[in-house]
Amino acid sequence: MASKASSGEDGTPRGREKRSAARLAALQALYQLEITGISANDVIDEFIAHRFGPDPETGPGNAHDEVFFADIVHGVLKHQVEIDRSLAGALAAGWTLTRIDSILRALLRCAAYELVGRSDVPVKVVIDEYVELARDFFDGTEPGFVNAVLDRLAHGKRAAEFGEAPPDDKLRL
Repeated sequence: MASKASSGEDGTPRGREKRSAARLAALQALYQLEITGISANDVIDEFIAHRFGPDPETGPGNAHDEVFFADIVHGVLKHQVEIDRSLAGALAAGWTLTRIDSILRALLRCAAYELVGRSDVPVKVVIDEYVELARDFFDGTEPGFVNAVLDRLAHGKRAAEFGEAPPDDKLRL
């Protein structure tokens, strides 16, 4: 797990923007992995070499937090079975992950990884960031769906942040 210092999170608006951009890229990379079957390292290298460039507003320097991006992608892939089980438990009765759109599935997996594998990121930030990403991709009820699933998952995985006793839960990264 990456630390705040190694991930570039410095609490500044610029640091938050880099993390937001990294989340979007991780979602896109996971979607690409699912669709193409290309290796994770090849996709990560492609994103860093060809898709992460200088910020158009600030010039030289990267607009993405590359370490955070790679951590999300590798973390999701390493713990995908556990993440998928947790997400399946947070879905409404009758819903399965396979029934969910592939972009939405990638988004939920990224968020779930952050909830269980990145305790340095507050629950509220995780939920807000991924609901906003859902709004960027979908015009319908999907952002509300993302909010509900992540809220349910967060209460189970990070109960202490809500002032609740943690449940007996198996997924800890």
